[in-house]
Amino acid sequence: MSSPITKTDLEFLKRFSMLIGVLALMALAFILLALYIYAKHPAAKSPDAGKAVTERIAPVGDSYAGDTGRAAMLAAEEARKKAAAAQVAYGGTTDGKVIYDQLCGACHKAGISGAPKLDDKADWAPRLAQGVDTLIKHATEGFTGKKGVMPARGGNPSLNDEQIKATVHWMIEQTK
Repeated sequence: MSSPITKTDLEFLKRFSMLIGVLALMALAFILLALYIYAKHPAAKSPDAGKAVTERIAPVGDSYAGDTGRAAMLAAEEARKKAAAAQVAYGGTTDGKVIYDQLCGACHKAGISGAPKLDDKADWAPRLAQGVDTLIKHATEGFTGKKGVMPARGGNPSLNDEQIKATVHWMIEQTK
């Protein structure tokens, strides 16, 4: 009885297995070369890596219990308020012109979303008739009217009340 595999098939299998063996050895050589190169020149670590890990594994909330917990909770609230106060827009300036130039002018110079242009007295007349307190309220809390929209705090939540009041007064002075 003869072998089911012919002589040419055996020759093919021999050469194919040799090719696979050579390719496997080449792959192993490239892996070893890559490990050697990486060992000599490791990847640079980010200086913020530790901070990123700390933020990623930080607890989502805090637990407070008893009087000690209440004191810790009040201290955390005070720290949050101080941090928020430190992040006041435009360095805390109450110069209405500075705030207008950097924020309000984006809409009020071109009349975007129905914003009254600073130099258009006719557009300001009905608004001025409502009173300064109403204008300050609309600038602080935001307003949606028939003619347009005023976003709360001019779209910058870090503006404090004094800055808004100073800017509204400055704008009113410019319309006269």
